[in-house]
Parts: sequence; structure tokens; C-alpha cells
Amino acid sequence: FTATSSVCVTGLVVVDTLDSWSLFGQSVILILIQLGGFGFMTISTLFLIAVGRKIGLRERFLIRESIGLSRNGGAVKLIRNVVLFTLIAEIIGAIVFYLRFSDQYPRGVAIWKSAFQAVSAFNNAGFDIFGGFRSLTAYQGDYLVLLTTAFLVILGGISFLVAEDVLRTRSLSKLSVDTKMVFSITFLLLVSGTLGVLVTEYGNHNTLGTMPASDRLLNAFFQSVTSRTSGFSAINTGSMTDYALFLTIILMFIGGASGSTAGGIKVNTFGLIINTIWSAIRGKPYPGAFGREFVTAQIFRGLAVLVLSLGIVAIVAFVLTITESSDFLALLFETVSAFGTVGLSTGITPELSLVGRLVIVLTMFIGRVGPLTLTLALVQAQRPSTYRYPKETLRIG
Repeated sequence: FTATSSVCVTGLVVVDTLDSWSLFGQSVILILIQLGGFGFMTISTLFLIAVGRKIGLRERFLIRESIGLSRNGGAVKLIRNVVLFTLIAEIIGAIVFYLRFSDQYPRGVAIWKSAFQAVSAFNNAGFDIFGGFRSLTAYQGDYLVLLTTAFLVILGGISFLVAEDVLRTRSLSKLSVDTKMVFSITFLLLVSGTLGVLVTEYGNHNTLGTMPASDRLLNAFFQSVTSRTSGFSAINTGSMTDYALFLTIILMFIGGASGSTAGGIKVNTFGLIINTIWSAIRGKPYPGAFGREFVTAQIFRGLAVLVLSLGIVAIVAFVLTITESSDFLALLFETVSAFGTVGLSTGITPELSLVGRLVIVLTMFIGRVGPLTLTLALVQAQRPSTYRYPKETLRIG
């Protein structure tokens, strides 16, 4: 369970990472998080480069699709840049964390906790080594720790391609439609998530109710960020109201950007579908955004990912209602957290039965590999049609 949760950068745990694993065990978890964050195609490419094997056309095509690269060339060079970008971000994050942890722990322990937190945050893993299933609840009022964690989570969740596009163009008008979509949907989700948590939890004395106003805003923002697939928590998730839990389920299901360390159906897919729906409502026959028209095949792929993801979540939640005794909302929350590779939990993970744990393990694996595999399968299965059937209308609504 722990190995799957680590390599799928989920963060769900049945035992506490600090209390139950030795330094060696924690190191294995950290390595698996890093490998899982890089992604399977990135790791396989690095392995082929390391052994001196030439990257063929098929491998380059799969790499391009797996990381969301639109152009045909430069896939292998991009992989190297992704690794470099990741390591630089994690090192800077670790240095910032050390500024705080060095005052609380001995030097060696502080260095280890700083490195672990930085890697886990950037890769949206949600694992922590603070003990007692506490996550970051001990740092509710610590702006340095929470904002640094949030920044790493967001940076890892928007993907390297988006960051590269920003650095290359340095102009809002010249950004690609994909980058604009990621930024706009991410901003929308962060703002709506922050306001939603703030409103629903403002008077809850088990979460935000006893905090100063500034800390309530900080923790509401952090919860909005972490709900998108990182799994860290500065408040007790199990004590949140049903409204906030349902809002969190929606955020977990959407997730981060394509080609990033985040999970979910991805903000790119969500933005594509929302704009397509909005175009249909306005009677526009050709959906698009930011002055560009969507490719019809991509709309079909986005709808396929959405519907199949909803189907998987529904089936897993249904199975868990049979095998487990927890209430439905908690089981649905656990299901979406596993599928979205988030790691947040209402506290029922250690109480799951053997069958329930195996179901969650499978769900984490499907959530990490499934949408990507489905997309690649749809792309490779696409063939030019030599004929078309006559059109006929169906009744809708």
C-alpha cells in the first residue's frame, strides 16, 4: 500500500511515515516519490539514455504525448530540462524549509525533514515525517512553511511546459492557449476553493473557527491548494463540514495540469469541457477559447477521460460501501482522493479492511496511470477514416 501510494505520488497511508518506518524505509519512500513524480515515460527515457540506447521514433512519440508536448522535436532534451527544473525547485524549497526546521530540530534531522518535505511537496505526494498522522497541523500559523509548501505544490502542479512557456515568451499575449487555460482554471479553482473553505469552515471550531482572521485566510488558501492533489493538511480534514468535504472532492477530482506531478482529470481537460459546454449553451458550433478553436478529436478525448473517470469513481465507491462500514461521504472522499492521487483522508484509511485497502491500491494505480494510458491509447488508435456514415439527429434533453 505504501509503495503504491509513494510511486503514484498519492500520500494515503495506513501507518504514519515517521512513526512506523526507519530511516531506510523513509528513504525508499522518498526515492519512489521522486521516480513517480518524474513520470514513467521520463524515467524510462532517462534509463535508456543512461544505458546508451538510442531513443526511437515510437519512444519519442510516446514521450511527446505523455508530457503533453505539441511539437514533434526536442522531446529528449525536454526530459533533461524537466529533471533539472525539478531538482532546482526541490533544492531551493529544501533550503527555505531548513530556515525553519533548523530552529526546531538537530542539524541532521532538520536537513532530512527539509529535503523530504521539499520533494514531497513539489511532486504533490503529501507524505510527511512529522509523526502522529499530523501532517502540517503543527504549522497552522507558520506562513513560511505553509506558503513554501503551497508554492512548491502549485509549481509542480502546473507542469514544466507551462513554466517553460512563461519563461520563453515573457508576454501574456504570446502564451499558448494551453498555458492560458492552465493559469485561468488554476486561478479560478484556487480562488473558489479558498472562498469555499473559508465560508464553510469559518465558524467550525474544529478547523478554522478558533484561528485569528489572517490565519483563517492562510489555512483556507492552503487547503484549496493542497486539495488539488498534494494531500498535505494544516487542519483536521475529518472534522470539516460536509459542504467543505464535498467541495474538496470536486477539487481533488479536477487535479492539476497535464504533464505535471499532479493527478485528477487535469485542469486542461476540465477547461476544455467547460468551454465546450459554454459554447454549446451560446449556440456556437465550434468550441474554443482565447481566440482559438479546439480540435474536435481532443474534445472527444476529454469527454472520454471525464466519463470513464466518473465511472471508475462510482464503481470503486460502490464496492467500498459493501466492504467498509464508514459513511458514504467518507468513502467517496477516500475514493476520489485515491483516484486523484491526492492523499487527503477523513481518517478512515488505517481502518480499511484488507479488501478495502486492495481496492484503494488499485484505484491509486489507475488514477496515476489510467488517464494517461487512455489518452495514449486514443491517440494511437486514431486512424484516418476512408468513409463516413449518413448523419441523423438524436433527441437531446
